[in-house]
Amino acid sequence: MDSIFVDQALYEGRPEGIGRAPREMEVYDLLDRLHIPYFRADHGPAATVESCAAIEAVLGVPVCKNLFLCNRQKTRYYLLMMPGYKIFHTKELSAQIESSRLSFGSPEAMEAMLGVRPGSVSVLGLHHDKEHRIQLLMDREILTASMIGCHPCMNTSTLKIATKDILDQFLAFTGHTPREVVLSGK
Repeated sequence: MDSIFVDQALYEGRPEGIGRAPREMEVYDLLDRLHIPYFRADHGPAATVESCAAIEAVLGVPVCKNLFLCNRQKTRYYLLMMPGYKIFHTKELSAQIESSRLSFGSPEAMEAMLGVRPGSVSVLGLHHDKEHRIQLLMDREILTASMIGCHPCMNTSTLKIATKDILDQFLAFTGHTPREVVLSGK
């Protein structure tokens, strides 16, 4: 298991901004503008789900696994949100969304469409996808959870946000409609 530093305090709202990346502060500005409340845990770089166990303990909610995917032709892109404990099986998802040969999208496409780098992928990056090139896929467990944990487009903080606020306010703002998928994770 990856071990990272995790500040044991749970903060409400935005950080001061000193030493924070502009892309992270942009997320806080947007959440504040949309009147979406959130709690924040600060930590060292958390690039893997395995490194998030200590973060989950501070937040009190699981941190979502977020995968940036595309079809072989690179004409369709997907952001998959699923519980971190589940194992991703391409074949299982491909059958549900009728898109064969799924693979991970390139870091360049990720940065161009979501404004993030690998390790910082988050539903909150969808505000950069103005052309709606990305289809949001949400595992049923994420859709039905009361709260989710996700990065503010930087993997040195993780936010606890009501799923309802993501669905009803944030995604309404970005214009993205999530598609439910059911992943066994076995």
